[in-house]
Amino acid sequence: MKKVFFIIQFVAISMGAYAQQAWQNDKAHSQLKFDITHLGVSTISGAFKDFDATISATKPDFSDAVFELTAKTGSINTGIEKRDDHLKSPDFFDAVTNPEIKFKSTGLKSAGKDKYQLTGNLTMHGVTKPVTMELWYRGTITNDMSKKQVAGFRATGTVKRADFSIGPKFAPPMLSEEVTIIADGEFGPK
Repeated sequence: MKKVFFIIQFVAISMGAYAQQAWQNDKAHSQLKFDITHLGVSTISGAFKDFDATISATKPDFSDAVFELTAKTGSINTGIEKRDDHLKSPDFFDAVTNPEIKFKSTGLKSAGKDKYQLTGNLTMHGVTKPVTMELWYRGTITNDMSKKQVAGFRATGTVKRADFSIGPKFAPPMLSEEVTIIADGEFGPK
């Protein structure tokens, strides 16, 4: 009887070790930023202040992870209220009609130690297109204060405004066609 109990326990622990784990971004330690070139001579930066990101993975190195992100378009912030209002208008994101930006990964390919190519579908301004991002898994540690696990990631990539019909009235060099996206996040188990 003890042997059967041990086998059941072993199987349960083994299954738990490979069970899918969900992770949620820590909003206080996560950022979703972008850079765009203005008049070909300066970089304007901004961020989406209200967003949620989740990761589902079964492997401790996250090599099979699925990433999902939802950002509130109306939370765009460039530090200039008048510009932010313009970006929320139909000239750009049309935040009333398109209140969310969404990303869901479709693939993850190794690109070196702790580096990956992250592919997925990005939906902005009512348009969904495939995108590829560079992903850096920065490691997993135990937070000394909370005693909880924390995993860190940085995703970077470039999208074209025209692909999502954002700001079509503002051609280069007024605004660069390419926009750099930088996402940094700390994630903890859900």
